[in-house]
Amino acid sequence: MRKSRIALIVVVSVVVLLLVGAIVAGRSLFAMPTATKVDSVVGELDGERVLGVFAHPDDEQTVNGLFWRAKDLDGAYTAMVTATRGEAGEQVPVVARQGDLGAVREAEALKNSFNLGVDEHEVWDYPDGGVPDVDEEELVERLAATMRRVRPDVVVGFWPASGATGHLDHREMGRVTELAIARLAEEGGSYRGPDHLVYTISPTKALEMFGGEQGRLVVENQPDPEYAMSAEVGKKKEGWKIHASQEDYLQASYGLPTWLVYLLWDQEFYHVRDLVADPLA
Repeated sequence: MRKSRIALIVVVSVVVLLLVGAIVAGRSLFAMPTATKVDSVVGELDGERVLGVFAHPDDEQTVNGLFWRAKDLDGAYTAMVTATRGEAGEQVPVVARQGDLGAVREAEALKNSFNLGVDEHEVWDYPDGGVPDVDEEELVERLAATMRRVRPDVVVGFWPASGATGHLDHREMGRVTELAIARLAEEGGSYRGPDHLVYTISPTKALEMFGGEQGRLVVENQPDPEYAMSAEVGKKKEGWKIHASQEDYLQASYGLPTWLVYLLWDQEFYHVRDLVADPLA
């Protein structure tokens, strides 16, 4: 009897060690060694007004931690722009008629940003999947007008060459964001643009392993992050429940259940450009 008990303890101990080892190895896939851990990126930058610029409903899922902590810890005013209503997206699972998907995803985005404490959120109606074909001047001036009104000192968006996922809409909105900021600086008005431009960065090793061709494009074209902060995993899980039409997106895209992804990926990573010291041309 005693030998059986000892054998059981040994087996359980081995299983626990294997699980711990697997978790440690898995978490290493979602680590970025260049990044310094901070409580809040916005707090580190002394930000008081933050604007996020995205392409699709659910893009804000990449920055839950930053926006939640900007409001909760730093007391910042927070705002978002989403350029499309996401009407061309694939539903995972199907929750509505495809013809109604734009309205459904717009509502999901607004509800999710409210859940993050965001003060205001504009959802535009440019074509999902067609942002690069929209007149550049229209996009740049519309975004510049929003910045003049919101007057952010921190803008959060996509690195133009990679767009966090490689999506062309993401990349175009990253480029438009930079052009709008450069325009404000050139105008020399009472508001000359933000002090910092913050880019959301995707974990390199995980993209190389699970991201396929798009993942390799991102890895080859994004900068290293300087900052890491809590991803506010609870808010990310809540966000996917709110984005009901995309709730199974991580499972469908990467073959891993959401709970496992966030067990391993519990940080957000950011590259920051100081626009006072290094203005956009």
